[in-house]
Amino acid sequence: MTKDELRQKANDLPLAPGVYLMMDQMGKVIYVGKAKKLKNRVSQYFQDSASHNLKTRQMVSQVDHFDTIFVSSEFEALVLENSLIKRHMPHYNILLKDDKGYPFVRLSKEAYPRFTMVNKPADDSARYFGPFGGRYETRQALDAVCLALHLPTCTRHFPRDIGAERPCLNFHMGRCDGFCRKEMTAEEYNRRIEQAVALLEGRSKELLRELTAEMEREAEELRFEQAATLRDRINAIGALSKKQTVIAGLCADTDIWGIYRGQGKCCYAILHMEKGDLVGRETGFLSAPMEETEAELLAAVTAQYYLPRAILPHEILLSVDTGDCEELTEVLTKRAEHKVWVHVPQRGEKAALMDMACRNAREEAERATSQEDRTAYTLELLQKMLSLPSPPSRLESYDISNTGKSDIVASMVVYHGTKPQKSAYRRFKIKELQGHPDDYASMQEVLRRRLQRAVDGDEKFLPLPDVFLIDGGETHARAALEVAKSFDCRIPIFGMVKDDRHRTRALVTPEGREIGIVNQQAVFSLIGQIQEETHRFAITFHHESHTKSTMRSALDGISGLGEKRKAELRKAFGSIKAIKEADVESLETVLPHNVAQEVWTHFHGESTE
Repeated sequence: MTKDELRQKANDLPLAPGVYLMMDQMGKVIYVGKAKKLKNRVSQYFQDSASHNLKTRQMVSQVDHFDTIFVSSEFEALVLENSLIKRHMPHYNILLKDDKGYPFVRLSKEAYPRFTMVNKPADDSARYFGPFGGRYETRQALDAVCLALHLPTCTRHFPRDIGAERPCLNFHMGRCDGFCRKEMTAEEYNRRIEQAVALLEGRSKELLRELTAEMEREAEELRFEQAATLRDRINAIGALSKKQTVIAGLCADTDIWGIYRGQGKCCYAILHMEKGDLVGRETGFLSAPMEETEAELLAAVTAQYYLPRAILPHEILLSVDTGDCEELTEVLTKRAEHKVWVHVPQRGEKAALMDMACRNAREEAERATSQEDRTAYTLELLQKMLSLPSPPSRLESYDISNTGKSDIVASMVVYHGTKPQKSAYRRFKIKELQGHPDDYASMQEVLRRRLQRAVDGDEKFLPLPDVFLIDGGETHARAALEVAKSFDCRIPIFGMVKDDRHRTRALVTPEGREIGIVNQQAVFSLIGQIQEETHRFAITFHHESHTKSTMRSALDGISGLGEKRKAELRKAFGSIKAIKEADVESLETVLPHNVAQEVWTHFHGESTE
C-alpha cells in the first residue's frame, strides 16, 4: 500500500480502543501498539514525518500494511498488546526477553508427582507454575525448595524403585528423607509436594503458619524429635525466601522498579520487599530500545513482566509515571483477585527505595557496558540520525578564528570514532583574504586547500573523513558544500548549531534541515566535545599567531635586528613587556652589545652611554 492509501485507511478507523499491528511487505509483524482511540493514534504515523523520532521514521518506512483488533476497554488493549508482542517478537518493540527467558515449573500428575522445568505449558493434566525469571535462577530455586522440604531430586521412579536399592547419598547427607524406603508413605510424599506447591504459588506465609502450628502440637505431645525436624524445615523455608530471587519475588508484597537508559545497555532492577524488608533483587536488560524515554521503557517492561504471572504483589512502585498505571492496576487486580496498586511514590521511604532501585539499574548497566559498547552505540546512533551508510569512523571538524582583519586562522580537528586523533590535527593561516574578515570565504579556502592536498597525495591529509563538521549554521555548511562539489567530493557536510549557552544543540544540512541532538545524550556529548575541541585548537593557534605578530611589529625598524635575532629575543624573553623591562646587560646575553643598545634605545628613547 502507498502512504496515501495507508493514511486513508487509518483515517477510516473508529475512535475506539484497540491494538494495531504494523507489517512489512513479507507480512511480518514489525510493531505492535495499543491505543485509546485507534483512529487518532494510527493516523499519526502517516502524517508529516518531521515530528517523528528516528525509530518511528525507520519503522514507518518499512510498513506495507497494518491490521487492527478492536476491544471494549483500555486494559483489554493492554493485555492483548502484550500477548501479541510475546507471540510475534516485533523488531521495533521494546522486548523484555525471548521465550527461553520465561521458564515454567511443571508438576506431573501421577501417584508420586515430580517437578520439572519447561519452556511453556502444554495442554495436559499437569500443573504449571510461573513464568519465572532466568532458567539458571529458576533451577536453583526449584532445587532449594526440594532441599528445604527434603524432597528427592534423584532419577529414581516411584513407586517402582521403592525398596529396590539402598537410599542414595542425598539421604545420608540429610538432603532427602529417603522416600525410596518402604517406611515412607505416599501420603507423606504428597503432603511435602503440596508444601512445595504453596511455596511456588507465593503462599509461604500460610505454609509457615501451618508448620509452626504442627511443630507446637508435636512439642506439646512430647514428640521432640519430630518437633525439631519441623523447626529445621521452618528455618529452611524462612531463609529460602531471602536467598532465592525467584522465591523472593513470589513472597514479596511490594515490588520497587528502577530503570536506566545507558549507552548501549538499558537495564531494569526490581527490589522485592516483604513486610518492609528487602528479600531479593532482580535485574535484566531490554532489547530494541533506541529513542524511547524511561517512561516508555518502563511501561513496556512492567506490562510484559506482570501480565503472564499468576502470583502478584500487593503494591508496585515505579520510578516514573508511565501513563498506564490505572489500566495496569485494573488488569493486575482482576488477575490476582486482590488489590494490586501500581503508582509512583513522591516522597518518604518509598521514594528512597525507588532511588535505590534506579541506582541498582544504573550500576548493573554500567558494569555490563564496555567502552567498545559505548563507542559502537554512539556511532550507530549518529549513523542513523545522519542517514549515513555506515557508522562513521573518521570525523573532521573545522573552525575559523580571527581578530578583525588580521591573523585569520583555522583549525582542523580529527576524531577517530569517539576519540580525538591529535596527530592528525592541522592548522591553517588564511592567505587569500585582503583587508576584511569573511568566515565563509575563509572556510572555503581551508576546505579547498585540505581537499587539494588530499588530491595531490599528501599523506598528512589522508584518508578523507566520513563526515565534515563545520562550526556554524546552514550558510557555513552550504559554503563548504560548494567547495566539495568542485572536487566531486560526496562526503556528507553538517553545520554545528549552537544555543544561547554556546553549546551545540543541533546539526544542520546545507539545505537547512536541522537534526536535533539534545535528546540523545551520547551523540550530544560527542558533538559537543568535538565542537569544544575544535574551538580550543583554533583559539590557541590564533593567540600564538597574534602574539608573534604583535612582537614582530614591535621589533620592526631596529637596526641590526633581523628575523633570526627577533626569534632569539622572543624565545629568551617570551613577551614584548619583558623585552621592554630588560636592561642592556640582560639583552646582551642574547644580542651583541651594539644591537642590544639599539633595542633598549628603541623602547626608551635615549642612549645609556
